[in-house]
Amino acid sequence: MATRPSLRVTMRRVHLWLGLTIGVLFAFAGLTGSLLVFYPEIDAVLSPALRAVPTGAHPASWQAVVDTLHREHPARTGAWRIEVSGEGGAIPVRYYTPKETTGRAFAPLLAWVDPVRLTTIRTGFWGDTLVTWIYDLHYRLLLEEPGGIAMGIAGIVMLVLLASGIWAWWPRAGGWWRAVRFKTHALPIRRLYDWHKLTGLAGLILLLVVTATGVMLDLPDQTRPIIASVSPLYQTPKPAVMLGSTRLTIDALIMRARRRFPDGALAWIETPATPTGAVRINLARPGEPSRRFPRTNVWFDPHDGRILAVRDGRAESGGDTVLNWLHPLHGGEAFGLTGRLLALVAGILPTILFTTGFMRWSRRRNNSERRTLAKFAGPNERPRGT
Repeated sequence: MATRPSLRVTMRRVHLWLGLTIGVLFAFAGLTGSLLVFYPEIDAVLSPALRAVPTGAHPASWQAVVDTLHREHPARTGAWRIEVSGEGGAIPVRYYTPKETTGRAFAPLLAWVDPVRLTTIRTGFWGDTLVTWIYDLHYRLLLEEPGGIAMGIAGIVMLVLLASGIWAWWPRAGGWWRAVRFKTHALPIRRLYDWHKLTGLAGLILLLVVTATGVMLDLPDQTRPIIASVSPLYQTPKPAVMLGSTRLTIDALIMRARRRFPDGALAWIETPATPTGAVRINLARPGEPSRRFPRTNVWFDPHDGRILAVRDGRAESGGDTVLNWLHPLHGGEAFGLTGRLLALVAGILPTILFTTGFMRWSRRRNNSERRTLAKFAGPNERPRGT
């Protein structure tokens, strides 16, 4: 009567076959994710128009930037989102409702404004540039929402892959030193195993963080209700204003936002989406995990400068705090350059794990086949190399 395999043996088999299948997608997602850690910088390097703008250049007036967009794109009457980086240089702008990409889940118009000459120096739609194409490939496999769901489910399987690897490796009592030691003088196939397990152990926390946050980012419609059941989530206001005969400048509204949050650094400016819409000023404050996408916002009536709504990024609920950390953790931004470099390394690790795991499995299979042939071959028919 055949004995049932132990749980450890079963987990090793689960880990092996998940690694040979979903491991390919894991490696692919990791490598594309590594490229995206520095995607704004890569995009700037690839664009001659952006490279021509001095890094430290800043506009004399943000109202002049808004006027430039309205003058050069008169048919686009919706909201413009202007990104403000501390380094200066070409100013990235997004227009989220272009008619040209109606029907696509996410394909805003991307534009860059020269802060000195006050002219648009580059335009394109999301997905048309190399880095945004890679972004969609990494995030949704170029399949929009269905692709995001597929990647989210795949991410859950990747977490099972990591858990099964730890379970299969977990040493018995007294075997910890042997389990974590690299056996320099062992056979090549054993050294492959040591490379595989020690790489996985060294990068386990990074892999768990980027994979778990990736799952939650890919499955927002499933993640948000779960979090909301435990902690209330912020509902973005949509304040409307009455039409007026005069308007304050964007620069005046920025000054008022800074008076409301003196420790805030300007991060985004959003112009009204409709004639009765509000201006939104987004500020990055110390303690928020993301400098590019902070959560401190002030909505203004552009006619009289009244504050219509406020969101304090440092006074969030527990649920919103979790959501606010997802993207900065996934891309490493939460911990500055060090965090981004760790995220880059985390993206390379799945390829190392897949390669070492596949090579070890392939060599073991070849050795097994040679032993089988040697067992059944005659004394004069033994295969070469045995």
